[in-house]
Amino acid sequence: MTTFEIEPSTFRHWRLSVDEDIATLELEVDSEAPAFGDYELKLNSYDIDVDIELASAIRHIRLVYVDVKCVVITSALEGMFCAGANIRMLAAADHSHKVNFCKFTNETRLELEEASEISGIRFLAAVNGSCSGGGYELALACDHIVLVDDRSTSVSLPEVPLLGVLPGTGGLTRLTDKRHVRRDRADIFATKAEGISGQEALDWGLVDELASPTEFDELIAKRAINLSSTSTRLPGLPAAISPLEIFLSDDAIGYQWVNLKLSGAFADLTISVADTPNWLLQTARELDDVICRLRFDFPEIGTLVLRTEGSIEDAVSLDVALQRSDENIQLETRLLWKRCLTRLDLTSKTLVAAIEPGSCFAGVLFELALAADRTFMLDGQFQDVEISLPPAVVRLTDTNFGLLPMWNGLSRLTSRLWGNDEALAKLSDVRYQDLFASEAWDFGVVTTTPDDLDWDDELRLFIEERSSFSADALTAMEANQRFSGPETMATKIFARLSAWQNWVFARPNASGPEGSLRRYGTGSRPTFDNRRT
Repeated sequence: MTTFEIEPSTFRHWRLSVDEDIATLELEVDSEAPAFGDYELKLNSYDIDVDIELASAIRHIRLVYVDVKCVVITSALEGMFCAGANIRMLAAADHSHKVNFCKFTNETRLELEEASEISGIRFLAAVNGSCSGGGYELALACDHIVLVDDRSTSVSLPEVPLLGVLPGTGGLTRLTDKRHVRRDRADIFATKAEGISGQEALDWGLVDELASPTEFDELIAKRAINLSSTSTRLPGLPAAISPLEIFLSDDAIGYQWVNLKLSGAFADLTISVADTPNWLLQTARELDDVICRLRFDFPEIGTLVLRTEGSIEDAVSLDVALQRSDENIQLETRLLWKRCLTRLDLTSKTLVAAIEPGSCFAGVLFELALAADRTFMLDGQFQDVEISLPPAVVRLTDTNFGLLPMWNGLSRLTSRLWGNDEALAKLSDVRYQDLFASEAWDFGVVTTTPDDLDWDDELRLFIEERSSFSADALTAMEANQRFSGPETMATKIFARLSAWQNWVFARPNASGPEGSLRRYGTGSRPTFDNRRT
């Protein structure tokens, strides 16, 4: 199975060093350590393990290295910053891995931008060598890009002319939407395999600053200090992050507070609530880990049933704590929950919430139900059970009204009731009140309310029906319906990944036996079907 939490001390591809308020992330990919297969990670090219280490480094900077105000991202290789995603890895990977790889790397780069905008941590790309494809897309996610001006180093997005695919981690979108590169210049740049260097790269807005090789290190140090002075990072003590305890079996993945039970084509995900000091941070880490594992290691799981258990009063108490942001750890814990939930929104599984007696769907945990494509809520009690549990209720809190927005900038509640301001206003008036099944249905926050006699059958029939549909059609349908309302740079990136890159990866021009990914590096040119579709 894929491992998604890696301690910086065990990194094989990145080196993280911290000097007072400035951290340096130096890339030196171990070419002999691929995540799978027998490809070689040449020229600081990366696969999923390289990006998992990057994501882990950013998490440690946010939660543990609380004094860091600027992060310098650079390379340890002379003349080479990063060649982007490894082409032989992409050629060898199955379609599911290709798309999930792109999705994960997009989420990591968006996290850099979130860490700058909300947490106040600045990012400086010190491009000290050739920077192409995903390497340049990593630089684009930073606040400031300094390019070495040595008459040979360039930045490039060569995917279209060389590989027959698209830049997979938001490069095209960031060129125009973030850096405001003119679309005709963006067209030239994205079809110029050798890229653009020096003064032209600066004039076009592809980088922010140039430095000669002899002045490069001095300028990077100066610029890092300048960026650090603009930080708005909150004070606070570091979080204690111990390695996750994960229990694996053939039909389950267990953590302290999160448990996943695998049942053929569907899985049950249960979050247990306990009013303990570390619950919020620990559960977010566990939830994030299990969502990533579901994506990469269980593509055959089509439906995910979301459940909670525990005291709803404890859930509300924890939720109130989540709303605080006086210190760094409080803000970062909340932002980690936000990232978990947005990762869930983007997971190509049918999401079903099952609200039963003993559930605690309140506040942040009610976000799970709002993220679901269907929400089942039991009307009444289960009969013939030995232990009597509290009746099924849901409770909205301030958290559900915008504290944890989706990638479209809206709350999940607003997205669910998009265009119905009257319904949203009525829900605002019943914050912190228990809503039973009939009331939740009247307010429009659940889909259906079966009674005890029909509960098991309705859930079973829904899962069976879902399994009978085309997985491709369901993925596309769900991705369309989960994000209503306005577009943002993030929704454009993920929509284009889901629709365009997903389609391009599957086409013979890219992945066929004579396609560009298969022919790359062989000395033979790809054979293209040039019919436009």
